[in-house]
Amino acid sequence: MALPLLLVGSALGAVFLANEREKRHQLELKRRSGTVPVPEGNNKHVGLHPSLWQAGHKRVKPLPGTIICCFVYGVIEHTGIWLDDHTLIELHGNGLIRAVSTQRFLAGRTGSKIYIACSHDHRPLVDEDALIKAEQAIFTYREYDLFDNNCHRFVWSCLSGKEESLPGFNDLNKRLSVHFGQSIYWDEAIF
Repeated sequence: MALPLLLVGSALGAVFLANEREKRHQLELKRRSGTVPVPEGNNKHVGLHPSLWQAGHKRVKPLPGTIICCFVYGVIEHTGIWLDDHTLIELHGNGLIRAVSTQRFLAGRTGSKIYIACSHDHRPLVDEDALIKAEQAIFTYREYDLFDNNCHRFVWSCLSGKEESLPGFNDLNKRLSVHFGQSIYWDEAIF
C-alpha cells in the first residue's frame, strides 16, 4: 500500500518541478525579449521579486545609486542604495540612516546575497539624485516603524522626494517599475 503512494507522490513532485522550470523558462524568454510580464491592475510595468526571479546565472556589478535588497529570514526583503565599493546606505531598524559594508548589511539576516534592481538586459537601474539624497541623510534618524516608516519608505523618499507609507517590498517594487518606466528584475550582485 505504501509503495503506490510513494510512486504517486514522486510523480506529483516531478510534475510540480517541471512546471516551475517551465515558468522560469518563460520568464527568461520574456526578459530577454524585453516583454513586460502580465500587468496587475492599472500598472503599466510589474516588478518581479527576487524570490520570483531566480535565474541565478547572471550576476551584475552595482553602480552608485543602484537600488539593492536582500532577504530577511526568508519572509521579507530589506532595501538600500548602493554607495560605492562594498558600501551601501540603509535605514537600520533602530532608525539610524547609515553607510555600511555589504557584510554588515547581510549580518543577522538569512540571506547571503544582495540583489540589484536591473532592466531586462541586466543593466543596473541608477538614480544619481537618490544617491545624493541618501548621502545627505547619513547619520540622521527616523522614527522607525516596520510597516509605516521602514527601509522601503526611505529608499522611495530618496528616489521621489516624497514621504509615503510603503508597508512592504511589493509596494516599493511597483513604484520602482513606474519610476524607471520598465519592469524591474533583481539580479545577484558581484562585489
